[in-house]
Amino acid sequence: MRTILQPLAVLALLSLPASAQELRGHGGPVRAIAVSPDGLSAMTGSFDQSAILWSLSGGAAQAVLRFHEGAVNAVVAVPGLGFATGAEDGRIALWRGEAAVPVRIVEGHKGPVAALAVSADGRRIASASWDETVRVTALGDGGARLLEGHKGPVNGVAFLPGGGLVSAGYDATLRIWPAEGGTERVVTLPAALNGVVVAPDGEIAVAAADGRLRLFSPEGEARAEIVVGETPLIALALSADGTTLAAGGLRGQVALIDRKARAVRATLVGPGLPVWSLAFLPDGRQLLSGGADRLVRRWNAVTGEHIGTVVPRAGADVLAAFNGERGAQVFRACAACHTLTPSDGNRAGPTLHGIFGRRIASAPGYAYSEAFKAMDIVWTKETVAKLFEVGPNAYTPGTKMPEQTIGSAEDRQALVDWLEKVTR
Repeated sequence: MRTILQPLAVLALLSLPASAQELRGHGGPVRAIAVSPDGLSAMTGSFDQSAILWSLSGGAAQAVLRFHEGAVNAVVAVPGLGFATGAEDGRIALWRGEAAVPVRIVEGHKGPVAALAVSADGRRIASASWDETVRVTALGDGGARLLEGHKGPVNGVAFLPGGGLVSAGYDATLRIWPAEGGTERVVTLPAALNGVVVAPDGEIAVAAADGRLRLFSPEGEARAEIVVGETPLIALALSADGTTLAAGGLRGQVALIDRKARAVRATLVGPGLPVWSLAFLPDGRQLLSGGADRLVRRWNAVTGEHIGTVVPRAGADVLAAFNGERGAQVFRACAACHTLTPSDGNRAGPTLHGIFGRRIASAPGYAYSEAFKAMDIVWTKETVAKLFEVGPNAYTPGTKMPEQTIGSAEDRQALVDWLEKVTR
């Protein structure tokens, strides 16, 4: 049953100008969103290598910020300053107002920054990276603490109320780091992890590639598992009061989850493209989503309805037609970033249509890294299989791909045979 809004709240939502209901400006997938503590502004980061500062009251871009060399994967609000961005180039930039250049640059990571978090007192910023580490940087003196232990890309990070830290990785581990150092607690889960948030009471929520949202105590004890879907969850947000979680997935749908009831209470149905980023406004009554369609959409987080023009319903699962084929099952881990047909275009990674016989870094309209452009590889069944045998970091250094391997030779063969059939 949907909650009925009070008349004044309904009037406030309906009176928003059309420009405030949908934010347009990015030239690539919207990978990250953060909202200022007062709810008046937001910053988004995109695969187009830019960040945009928005006025949420007017729906207008106040500044387009170009500093990073690579996709802007993470954005966080920094109390008393403005925002911070983290990107593929391994750097973190701190921004004040509409200034065209960062007021500070934090370096240290040797791989893409995937997630950012700021401590409750605003004095520390934590960064998760695909270099398998988490760094905690003091915003005052600049001292940094390096946390090592993950065996693969680290996709999420959040502070715990007592000053500790939690991180989530592609290695399917949730790691809880004590505030004063010492050995972390490691919780191993059944699937790769794509995001983590912490509620005001310390409860941890983590989004996984198996479509499950899992809840843990601050000490890492399992409390609940909520089935959101059958495709990977790739975006996660928590309302400021901790009552509502939002989990976005590969097919464009966002689940609103009542944390106390441990249940999905509404589903936001988008355009059928991956939702990469989510952020609640401070009052928890509205939600922003960003995804592969390059737009930022505004939702009523109470009723689950889209604010503004009704969006198309989510499309069909393109892999459903290949049910039972092993190659298609293996490809599901790749479907968040790659499409198979020319009409679907590029996502976080280039389309795989026509990949066999194509030279590396040559798909039209895709912003490749300089390292990729310098390589001399032609994609064949053999080279694609080799990529997943030794891993992208070893076979294609400088890649934007998350580190992943396929240990089974039979699975690698099934994948390339299937790709040869469906990407012609």
